Amino acid sequence: MTQTSAPSSAGSSTHDAPSSGLRSAARPKSTIGNGLRRISFELRGYFRQTDQVFFVFLFPLVMFALFASIFSGEAVVDDPRFADVTMSQYYLTGMLAMAILLSGMQFLGIDIATEKHEGGLARLGATPLSPVSFFIGKIGLVLLTCTAQLALVIALAVVAFDITLPDSSELWMRFAWLSLLGILCFAALGIAISAIPRSARSASAIVLPLVLVPQFLSGIYVQFSVLPEWMQQVSNLFPLAGLVRGMRSVFLPDAFAAAEVGGTWGLGSAAITLGVWTVIGLVASLLTFRWSRGRS
Repeated sequence: MTQTSAPSSAGSSTHDAPSSGLRSAARPKSTIGNGLRRISFELRGYFRQTDQVFFVFLFPLVMFALFASIFSGEAVVDDPRFADVTMSQYYLTGMLAMAILLSGMQFLGIDIATEKHEGGLARLGATPLSPVSFFIGKIGLVLLTCTAQLALVIALAVVAFDITLPDSSELWMRFAWLSLLGILCFAALGIAISAIPRSARSASAIVLPLVLVPQFLSGIYVQFSVLPEWMQQVSNLFPLAGLVRGMRSVFLPDAFAAAEVGGTWGLGSAAITLGVWTVIGLVASLLTFRWSRGRS
C-alpha cells in the first residue's frame, strides 16, 4: 500500500504542476473574456431600468433640447467677432461633456454602491469573477451607452437646431480622444466614489452633489469666462472644466478661443488634467473596491 501510494502521489504532483501553469497562463485571457461577456449582461440590466434610462441616458438630450430652445436666438458673448456663435452651439458642447460625466461618474457611483449594499456584489464575489472583469464590464457599459448618447445629442443639434458640424477630420479626431479620455476618467472616478456611501439609500445623496456642483463651475450652464476668477482657478483643477473646454474647441470657431480664459483652448492642460484624474480614480478604485463592506 505504501509503495503504490508514493508513485501515485508523485504522478499526481507531476500532472498538477503543468495544469497549474496552464491555468495561470490562461487566467489573463479568461479575465478579459469574462469582462467582455459581462458587458452584454450589464447592458441588459441597464435598459431594463426605465428611471435609469431617463435620468442618465436621456437626460443630456432633454436638457440640451430645453436650453437650446430657450436661448436659441441669443449670442454667447456681446462681441461682434462671435456674433455667429449661438447659445445653441455653446450648450451643445456642455451637454456632450455632461453626458460623459453622468454616464461615468454619476451612474457608476450610484449603481455600484447600490449593488454593494443590496448584496449583489457579495454574490458576485462568491463566483470566480475577478474585480478586473467586473471593471471591464462596467467601463464597457459606460463606453457603449455614452457613445450612443453623444451621437443622439449631436443628431438632435443638427436636425432640430440646424447646428453645423465640424468638417475637419482633425477636429473629429480631437473629439474622439477627448471623449474616450473623458469616459475613462469619469468611469474610474465613479468606481472610486462608490466606496463612499454607507448604504444604498445614501448613494444618491452623496454622489449627486459631487456631480452637480462641478457642472456649474465648468461652463456647462453659464459661460466659463463670466465666473469669478477664483471659481475658474478652482474649477481648472478638476477634469470637467478641461473636457468642456475641449468640446468647445471642436464645435465652436477657432476665433472663439479668444473668449476663453487665457485666450487659448488649453488642450494640453486639459489632457493632462484628465489623465491625472484617471490615474487617481483607478488607484483609488483598486485600493477601496470591495465586493461587500469589510470584504476585499
